[in-house]
Amino acid sequence: MSALDIVVKRRSIRSYIPKKEIPTKILDKLKEALIWAPSAGNLQARKFYFVFKDETKSKLAQGALGQDFIARCSLVIVCCADLEKVSKTYGKRGEKLYSICDVSASIQNMLLAATENGLGTCWISAFNEAKISQIMNLSESLKPIALVTVGYPNESPEPPKRVSKEEAVEEIK
Repeated sequence: MSALDIVVKRRSIRSYIPKKEIPTKILDKLKEALIWAPSAGNLQARKFYFVFKDETKSKLAQGALGQDFIARCSLVIVCCADLEKVSKTYGKRGEKLYSICDVSASIQNMLLAATENGLGTCWISAFNEAKISQIMNLSESLKPIALVTVGYPNESPEPPKRVSKEEAVEEIK
């Protein structure tokens, strides 16, 4: 499958096959995808927590405004930016922009690797940051940017409508 095929195939999955374990070999591929994303100044100012514990996943679901499907996936990844590390080089712009871009690039890499390996994912940005930080016992320098659910899909959603290429892209020649 080509890279573009994987991009087009990826969907946001909110229903997972319960209790189906993800093999270590695939988890390692997800981790590789996360760490090989580009980052501002190659600082790699990001940290990812792989959460398998049901009790913690349930708490994260509550911290994510009651999105209960979070508690029913095989894995939740808490994706964080290291603000202290990025601000040393890039100041406020690093904290407010580069950190989000860097973590987002890692997430997209991982989503595509998950899709390639038959996993479903959902990128979640709607959550109470303070609650997630408290649940995960994050240091003050780590800011949760997103949660990502991962597991074997129990649904196959149709592709959502997209704007046309002409609407999304303007060529300057």
